[in-house]
Amino acid sequence: MAAHEAICETLRDKGFRVLERNGNQDANRQLEQVRDAIAQDVDGIIIIPQDGESAVTIVGEANRAGVPIAVFNRPPANKSNPALVITADNEKIAEHAVAYMAEVARKLNRKMTPLIMVGDLGDGNAVDRRQGFYNVIDKNPDIFKKPIEVPTKWDAATALANLEAAMQTEPAVDFIFTSSDFLYPQIRAVLEPLGKWKPTGDAGHVILGGLDGDSTAYNLMKAGYVDATGVQDLFFEADAIMDALLEAIQEGRKTPENWMEDPGFALTQENMAERENDMWGCKILKDKQQ
Repeated sequence: MAAHEAICETLRDKGFRVLERNGNQDANRQLEQVRDAIAQDVDGIIIIPQDGESAVTIVGEANRAGVPIAVFNRPPANKSNPALVITADNEKIAEHAVAYMAEVARKLNRKMTPLIMVGDLGDGNAVDRRQGFYNVIDKNPDIFKKPIEVPTKWDAATALANLEAAMQTEPAVDFIFTSSDFLYPQIRAVLEPLGKWKPTGDAGHVILGGLDGDSTAYNLMKAGYVDATGVQDLFFEADAIMDALLEAIQEGRKTPENWMEDPGFALTQENMAERENDMWGCKILKDKQQ
């Protein structure tokens, strides 16, 4: 993940020794890894939790041990235990992306059949992104039929199977929002054999949008397949959470608390020429090309 790499590189440049652990989407394993880090007498902890409930538990462990902890991108389910937290305003970012997609749809002068690839609803990010989608759909009943929901659980194989089933049941789908850009390969794998994987301007183009702002989304926008994507400013998020944690460590605060927010933005086919360099996926690709 770009932000993870940015955090680790910056900390090492500042002379810190960084211990990296991967919970592999297992909340219990992540909890044990945090306990091990505490046992090693670390100065501070940054986690990307598996879900909001496990984040509450992990933060509590760090609080009891007197180790300042920062939670990146996926917030705890509640504020019962103090922590430094940085999150994107997922509802608003999704809403901005889907609003642009709705503008494109309105120009077609027909009722659209919308579909949303829903993330794991145990994750607050997925809940907020779904809500942002529905905020727009519900405001435009004249152009949208009842939405179809495709559960993904944030798993590519699950997303592929469920999208295939949904398209067999309702082949008229012509408006798709994915709650995460990482699922575009699965969307393409389903749409292409159906003759529905076409760039903007071509007859039969399915209006596509998503949220994250990764390199895949950037390439697909450049090629014209994706109409809009909500973008998290991961580099801002990484800097903000890292600076807050280092400040707490330097000041000797064991249980610092500050919830910060990344407003993000929607990159669209309309504003891409002006704003593509603000997209973290674009930055990564261009850095690799240099």
